[in-house]
Amino acid sequence: MMVGARHYQSIWPADDGASVEIIDQTKLPHAFVVAKLRTLTDAASAIRDMLVRGAPLIGVTAAYGVWLALRQDPSAVALGRACEVLEATRPTAINLRTSLSRMKARLADVPEPGRAGVAYAFAAELADEDVVQNRAIGGYGLSLLRNMEASRRQQGRPLQVMTHCNAGWLATVDFGTALAPVYLAHEAGIDVHVWVSETRPRNQGAFLTAWELAQQGVPHTGLVDNAAGHLMQRGDVDVVIVGTDRTTASGDVANKIGTYMKALAARDCGVPFYVAVPSSSIDWTLGDGRAIPIEERDSMEVTHLLAQDGHIGPVQVFPRGTKAKNFGFDVTPARLVTGLITERGVCEATREGLSSLFPEHGVRARTEERR
Repeated sequence: MMVGARHYQSIWPADDGASVEIIDQTKLPHAFVVAKLRTLTDAASAIRDMLVRGAPLIGVTAAYGVWLALRQDPSAVALGRACEVLEATRPTAINLRTSLSRMKARLADVPEPGRAGVAYAFAAELADEDVVQNRAIGGYGLSLLRNMEASRRQQGRPLQVMTHCNAGWLATVDFGTALAPVYLAHEAGIDVHVWVSETRPRNQGAFLTAWELAQQGVPHTGLVDNAAGHLMQRGDVDVVIVGTDRTTASGDVANKIGTYMKALAARDCGVPFYVAVPSSSIDWTLGDGRAIPIEERDSMEVTHLLAQDGHIGPVQVFPRGTKAKNFGFDVTPARLVTGLITERGVCEATREGLSSLFPEHGVRARTEERR
């Protein structure tokens, strides 16, 4: 996507042939900073400390992290250690585990001298695959928005889309998942407006989604998280589209904390609630969202306001001694999801719906659930 007059992806190989460059998302929206990953430790830290975030981008960054590790030591021991270190960084996003599993399978029969080269090529392949998936999701989502926009145009108002957290191009290699249909709609001349919830406690909506939309010239308005239900009651929201960090084979969706409450409000107010789901974010081994591991982060993210512009330090907002829980994600049950937008089409949030688009995984999903 565009930043100023230049096209950027969220991760790319550096010109030196020995490192990877990323956009440091902890600095946005106040500063646009490109950081360089040179080692396995750099890649793991970038994921854990959220310089990169978003399930698809985490998966691709982990793949490049394996390449960085194998450049130093191509042994099987080093490969195993790299995968262990990277998989331990963040537990909820399935893309991380999936990309590492695919990487190990790809390298299984590769002799040591060729491992780093194969790992590099495969990481680039995963990055390209992500972009293709996201563009396809955008196309199918655009069809949904076109159908909704026709009636809104007769009413003389823009199509009102609500999202949560950040599922735009910063969460992927490029283009985004939940925001991909919005970007295509804007490019197609559809009068679309986005409600951006702040997404406490790390404010990915306020810091990242609003910044993205501004860069692309998409009309948008920020709101506090707890205002979402009020807007839906007023009839000011036509559709909610969110991303996912892990979706089960039965259609349950793990996404940023607060998604479940938006889904509940949408159901009560009759607002369609869609989830943009690249197949890389589907966990075919799980049939129940309650089994998804939910990341708990440092309570300081809740009790303090963290640096906003690189100069203001943490400011305590809770009384000293007050404990806080900081769940990174929640699970929205499939019954609250209107549909899943995948790179192969839109389906119901059911095992049958997903299997109709991904028949190669249907048997596996049923077998795993019986276990």
